Amino acid sequence: MKICIIGTGYVGLVTGVCFSDLGHNVVCVDNNIKKIENLKKGFIPIFEPGLDELVKKNYKARRLNFTTDIAYSVKKSNLVFICVGTPTKRKSYSADLTQIFKVVNVISKNINKSKIIVTKSTVPVTTGDKIEKLISQKKSKKLFSVVSNPEFLREGEAIRDFMYPDRIVIGTSNSKANSLLKSLYEPIIKRGGKYLNTSRRAAELIKYSSNSFLATKISFINEIANLCEKVNVDIQDISVGMGLDSRIGSRFLRAGPGYGGSCFPKDTRALLDTAKKFNSKLSIINSAVKSNEKRNDILFSKIKKIAKGKIFKKRITFLGVTFKPNTDDMRESPALKLIPKLHKQGAKISYYDPSGLKISFKTYKNVIFYNKISSACKNSDLIILHTEWNEFRNLNFKKLVGHNRFSVYDMRNIYSQKKMSNNGIKYFKI
Repeated sequence: MKICIIGTGYVGLVTGVCFSDLGHNVVCVDNNIKKIENLKKGFIPIFEPGLDELVKKNYKARRLNFTTDIAYSVKKSNLVFICVGTPTKRKSYSADLTQIFKVVNVISKNINKSKIIVTKSTVPVTTGDKIEKLISQKKSKKLFSVVSNPEFLREGEAIRDFMYPDRIVIGTSNSKANSLLKSLYEPIIKRGGKYLNTSRRAAELIKYSSNSFLATKISFINEIANLCEKVNVDIQDISVGMGLDSRIGSRFLRAGPGYGGSCFPKDTRALLDTAKKFNSKLSIINSAVKSNEKRNDILFSKIKKIAKGKIFKKRITFLGVTFKPNTDDMRESPALKLIPKLHKQGAKISYYDPSGLKISFKTYKNVIFYNKISSACKNSDLIILHTEWNEFRNLNFKKLVGHNRFSVYDMRNIYSQKKMSNNGIKYFKI
């Protein structure tokens, strides 16, 4: 099949590359000329394990191409996937669909034969209806079909999630479109991916509902962690005990600094905004959002307690600053709020992250990136384990720091309290 992918961000690039690896002819379109030129040269704009190899392989095989010419790409394709960003609007909970409708406008002008237009982007329920209405003002409904096909890709595991998904959700009542998309995903279905055909509105809502439920699990266990600290109970015992219940499951029951990234924060907010528009209250999700927003203040208070109220001129090292390991994504990372707060209190902050330097902290005078763990940790007063990259799991902290007067605040509960205490390290956990 000839596939056009509009948007070469995280979702678009992974989707396009994986479809090309399944043998389809794919063109990825973006209006960023520099990004397109870099992709042609094999330079990948995101950190995702295994993605660079697949890009080079399929580009060399000519199954994958990159361009800025959206009009030509739409005309030459059978399937058009919309994979542009839908961020939260400023000073609002609603999703910003500006990029969606800009793309739709271009598509509508370039439908020259039968097309299936697929929204991969996470969009509020009824967005597909609006897209269909806009295109039908310029083209006959016989020429196109609008389908919702939400993505369920985890950063750091995206290729595996695409190739071996839990489910493939296709939102359409058009039998021809459903048949074609089922054929597209056939190799993945044969590997065990469950195929679900629903209404378009249901597909749109499935994505938001799934992410909101997982975000709620995280907020829940973090609140239980707060209680555990008060009653001197290990939160990990609670997580394990709850997770053994098959009705609950162990995933997303690990206490930490709160959820972040490109999905959970914006999707929970967008779902609340949608509910408000339809005069429906989502009190549980609203509580989860509020709880997560307060999480940063709780962490900051804990840091102050560890430092005995003396933050000024303290040398604080962050190990990892991304919202999760195996990605360079800083969106909604707890570090984006914690580090400025500590900097304002006069702390001297160093950080190391395997994914590299972050522009988010470039403007801060006393926030310094080091490309070696040893350099970042040297002479620290407090080490904060913020992101659970694998290379942080077996560190010799005393050797790294160079003195014994430091503390470790493990926000991911990577280490054992007993082991750290036996080694004479002042250790604190969630």
